[in-house]
Amino acid sequence: MTGHDISLLIVAVCSILLLVLLIVSKLRFHPMIALLVVAVCVGFASGLDTESILNTIEEGAGGTLGGVGLQVALGAMIGKLLGDSGASDQIASTILKRSTNRTLPWLMGAVAFIIGIPMFFEVGLIMLLPLVFTVATKVEKQGNIKGSAFVLIGVPVVAALATMHGMVPPHPGPLTAIAGFKSNLGVTMIYGIICAIPAAILGGPVYAKFIAPRMTVRPDQQLLNQYTALSVESKGKISDQIDASNFTAATVEKPVSPVTAFIVVLLPMLMMLSHTLAETLFKKSVTLNIITGFIGEPFIALLIGLIVGIILLGYGRGADTQKIRDSLGASLKPISGILLIIAGGGAFAKILVNSHVGDAIIHLSSGLKLSAIAIGWLIAALLSVTTGSATVGIVGATGLLAPLVGSDPHINKELLVVAIGAGSLFFNYANHAGFWLVKESFSMSMGETFKTITIIQSIIGIVGLIMALLLNLLPHF
Repeated sequence: MTGHDISLLIVAVCSILLLVLLIVSKLRFHPMIALLVVAVCVGFASGLDTESILNTIEEGAGGTLGGVGLQVALGAMIGKLLGDSGASDQIASTILKRSTNRTLPWLMGAVAFIIGIPMFFEVGLIMLLPLVFTVATKVEKQGNIKGSAFVLIGVPVVAALATMHGMVPPHPGPLTAIAGFKSNLGVTMIYGIICAIPAAILGGPVYAKFIAPRMTVRPDQQLLNQYTALSVESKGKISDQIDASNFTAATVEKPVSPVTAFIVVLLPMLMMLSHTLAETLFKKSVTLNIITGFIGEPFIALLIGLIVGIILLGYGRGADTQKIRDSLGASLKPISGILLIIAGGGAFAKILVNSHVGDAIIHLSSGLKLSAIAIGWLIAALLSVTTGSATVGIVGATGLLAPLVGSDPHINKELLVVAIGAGSLFFNYANHAGFWLVKESFSMSMGETFKTITIIQSIIGIVGLIMALLLNLLPHF
């Protein structure tokens, strides 16, 4: 390592400390303002000129909004439709049947695990928020659990979505590593799912059972009004058994059926999954791959899902078209602050990348005497923590280890992909967009967000590494 590398590492550490100080101290900076202020400070401290700082901040904020903003907005609109029509209540009631407070977190985690196969973390969370909030509200009204029902239900969902996003293709991070190492997609997916299951369990239902009684988190009432049926009321106190018949459904003119509700929720996921299946099973069908590649793009899939939702949950029920329009417009107001904070996080992350902090991390890690799987995990973790981007962590680790993988046939390339993905999830904190999305969605403080998503993803990252190392001891596929 050079003296310049050391100075960049010091800048990265100080930037994180300054960011936390501005937000949690008596100054109480708004997170977006704090992120932008720290981004400018990092730019000057790392030696970037004024024009580069301005361009980098604009590029980072714009790129993040371009990649996440439209998807979050469309997801919020779908969520509003689900709430207004009573569809989310129908889904929640279906899931609650024959469920108990003990089994419900496991069931919610399983649902998120399946939905998370083709969906990005942010998209999946936005899509599942109506379900999480509705189920948690009903559980909360029973009054027979300690602590926060929203943490009990939300943690398994966050854990499952994060695990699938980082460790299992077809998500962009694992696909990037697969391409760099020329590993087998099918084998990587098998390894990824094997490693993801215990990671999602320990970081999800198991951790939720431990942390929920110790927290009092409750989302902002405006978001709850948007995503849940306002008339949900308990008809009586229930013991451990959750019976959907004990709750009243949303008061709507023409209630939707559970089948219709599930169609609207699952349609975007199925369209995203269609692209993966077409690429795997019908490689020679150019036309089919073009079609599924288009409709499987998250933005297009969500747009189509929204249109179908408007038809089935709005026009099909005879809802007033002006009310539908006003409702969709109102759905954007609660998430406007979230989008701006995410944009600030994108600017901060881009500044860290362009200041070459990642290069300093690679130089630090290259001299360590560890196995390829452990080194890949460590590099991805350090890059992700310092740059705020799991993708940067995966790309950096892949670029560094690709020559080593090419020269050593004994390295299990598929497990290396999984380990790097697990490392990119480790210690998700203030410079990650997902951190702010969870924080603002559940109206948490910085400390509460740290106890949830940061610890959750740290558990997932460590369990993923342990599983990869254990599987590496067995005969390879």
